[in-house]
Amino acid sequence: MGQLELFAQRTFAEETERTTGGAAGWQDPPEIRLGKVTSDGLLVVRRPLLLAPLPAPWPEAQPHGEVMIELKLAGNHLDRKAIARALLRRQAREVQRLEEEDASWLGEEPLWLVAPHLPPWLQSLRRPERFAPGCYWIEPPWQKFLWIAANELPLLDELVPFLLARSGQALDDFCRWVAPRRPLEWVLTMLDYLPMSTPTHEELLWRFGKAEDPVIEARRQRLLDFLLETSPQKKQQLQQEGQLTATRASLRLVLANRQLTPSQDDDARIDACTDLATLERWHDRAITAARVSDVLQ
Repeated sequence: MGQLELFAQRTFAEETERTTGGAAGWQDPPEIRLGKVTSDGLLVVRRPLLLAPLPAPWPEAQPHGEVMIELKLAGNHLDRKAIARALLRRQAREVQRLEEEDASWLGEEPLWLVAPHLPPWLQSLRRPERFAPGCYWIEPPWQKFLWIAANELPLLDELVPFLLARSGQALDDFCRWVAPRRPLEWVLTMLDYLPMSTPTHEELLWRFGKAEDPVIEARRQRLLDFLLETSPQKKQQLQQEGQLTATRASLRLVLANRQLTPSQDDDARIDACTDLATLERWHDRAITAARVSDVLQ
């Protein structure tokens, strides 16, 4: 199992307790005695009434004691074989529950399959029934299961575990949205594992300031170093930004030493200038100019 899958499972475990107020919890699944057959996890429903006001798909877990979760994250196969294996694991869990509960259990094991999108072949073969954004019942009745298309889900705190399965632009949108809503350590883990685009990865990595925790800061610095090594364009951009910042500071120092005070509009113009040659020209003029207006010509 890959690190992204482990991160998604851990997020489910942590977020489920908080989001549902303890109404449901995550449990690592027992091994089903069919070789080595296990699902990604089980949602154990403790207080179903608390799930009712939450956004879909949470309320659909109310009638059940547990829900089997299958995570098909960005890059995973969504072909018929992958779905057939998920259905096989669901059936094996049903047999296991019947054996453990001495045939007193009369229900069927609910299956929630979380993936970025609904594949075309499934739409044509199974005629999914959409009942909420990103939530589809897949028929026929004897193999009914819930498909959660993460790319279609709304960006809500209660849905973060499902939103990890997004892909493409939808994943980038989620990463930008969730980053300021979660602790830095969680965000750095997300940056490690989720296959977001390079521009989004860079944007989020540079957005966060120095962390107080030395372990977290060391990890952040390793990510920054790796980014600089693998992105020459970003390294060049940073060097250019550093030159612009230094020249602006030098210009302001000359103006201050000559007792020339820029207005708010002047300051804004200096900050907005991204042409190094212009800033250097203003710097040279500031050495002899009598007024700030003479400098910023």
